[in-house]
Amino acid sequence: SASRKAEQNKVWVGLTKETAHQLGTPTSSLLAWAEILRDRNAAPDIIDEMEKDIRRLKKITERFSKVGSEPLMQPVDLSDLIVRTVDYIRTRVSGDVVLQADVPEYSLMVPASSSLLEWVLENLMKNAVDALEGGKGEVTVFAVRSDEKVIIDVTDTGKGIPRSLHKTIFKPGFTTKSRGWGLGLSLSKRIVEMYHKGKIFVASSEPGKGTTIRIILPGHHD
Repeated sequence: SASRKAEQNKVWVGLTKETAHQLGTPTSSLLAWAEILRDRNAAPDIIDEMEKDIRRLKKITERFSKVGSEPLMQPVDLSDLIVRTVDYIRTRVSGDVVLQADVPEYSLMVPASSSLLEWVLENLMKNAVDALEGGKGEVTVFAVRSDEKVIIDVTDTGKGIPRSLHKTIFKPGFTTKSRGWGLGLSLSKRIVEMYHKGKIFVASSEPGKGTTIRIILPGHHD
């Protein structure tokens, strides 16, 4: 029933906020430890990577703490966001995966929640990497302005998604980890459509050749 669903939602929101609260303290503590290691001249490149991951953990905690509340929408440069996210994921996947950003030199401004949109991009990229046969192949994140809209394509050279599943993969609870698709896509859909008034769908997919997931967002008016 609707009241039971509302009650369940309340419980989930409560649990999520509590999780965020509990993650906050050890995350801050880890940042302090990283600083101590830096002072003791530990390998700086390793500390840099550690700090990146700790800051990422902090971001995840912030996302959790915002569940159930309306996200703050501000002008975001998608070109910059895509390049940063691709750079982050690239250092955390196999060297057999070619991960690239294909974005214009100019800014692609959209009204968005930077942390939520970043999560969607991360999720699509990870799904795309998982879809690659034998962990080898290419994933490209392409973005362009088209009239009043901004288009983002996440394309992989992986297993492909059967046509019969093009809409199903975005439904809650759907997962085909064996095919490398489906994890987190329902949440991505909710973030894109409910909060950003955009669209997300399978633009094209061919079994054995790869898939393109497309996001269309309203552009920012100056």
